[in-house]
Amino acid sequence: MRFTISGLVLGSVYALVAIGYTLVYGILFMINFAHGDVMMIGAFGGYFVFEALDTIEVNSGGQVMPFLDANPILSVILAFIIGIGVASASGYYLERLAYRPLRGAPRLVPLISAIGASIFLQNAAQLLFGSQRRDYDNPAVLNRNAGINIPVGDGTVVLTYTGIFTIVLTIIILVSLYMFVQRTRFGRAMRAVAENKPVAALMGIDVDAVISRTFIISGALAGAAGVMWGIHLALVYYFVGFLPGIKAFTAAVLGGIGNLPGAMLGGLFLGVVEALGPAILGISFQLKDVIAFGILVLILIFRPTGILGEVLSEDKV
Repeated sequence: MRFTISGLVLGSVYALVAIGYTLVYGILFMINFAHGDVMMIGAFGGYFVFEALDTIEVNSGGQVMPFLDANPILSVILAFIIGIGVASASGYYLERLAYRPLRGAPRLVPLISAIGASIFLQNAAQLLFGSQRRDYDNPAVLNRNAGINIPVGDGTVVLTYTGIFTIVLTIIILVSLYMFVQRTRFGRAMRAVAENKPVAALMGIDVDAVISRTFIISGALAGAAGVMWGIHLALVYYFVGFLPGIKAFTAAVLGGIGNLPGAMLGGLFLGVVEALGPAILGISFQLKDVIAFGILVLILIFRPTGILGEVLSEDKV
């Protein structure tokens, strides 16, 4: 049960990032390989908020303590606002600078641009923030070791507060996003552009604006995932988004790239398999990444469209 809960926490983050891949692919039929690094930017945004609030002392109940611990809910909200904000801005400018000039080019060209953007963001973060890993100053209530003891058999399983927080918040975000895409005017515009850009333009939809806003939403999801990842692992560094980003891509492919419910299910499934796989197969937990990428290889060989995916388009971006 402990591994299952841990897998659901990992899968929640993978699902958020996977949906970012799926949104962009659904609109442009391209893979934004810089998406994991946008997640890293969001993680740093939350980190600097927590670090700043930890240095501010306030009087709470006659006791002087850091603002971070005195007002944990407000602190977390501020961290998410900043993390999502900087990640959304990064997604917007990525589209404007790295992808829009290549609109209409063969599909390989924006893919190369995405890889270059990923390398640029990693090196820029390393230059600005250094190579060392930094500890996330979580509020005391979100200490990664604190949680609820659940009796299981002869022992107990600790359901951490960070795990509960991550799973619940992810469910809220995913349900809200699905309702947004299905029931709002902009959501309908997104689906129209994904279906056929020229026809959508003839219907009066500003295709460029829809694409830009899609990158903003994708960046917001990555930013939220980055703050969650930082809170859960209590650390951040310039390379923190690369591996989760690639695994989230695996989740998106597993569920069906371009399919929102598929990305959600793919993320959760991959997280659980990654957590349970080493124990089931009797291998070292350090080999969990092998399982994740092994799944990616098998999917690409036997069902490249994913479980819920559609036939891949040959259109240009």
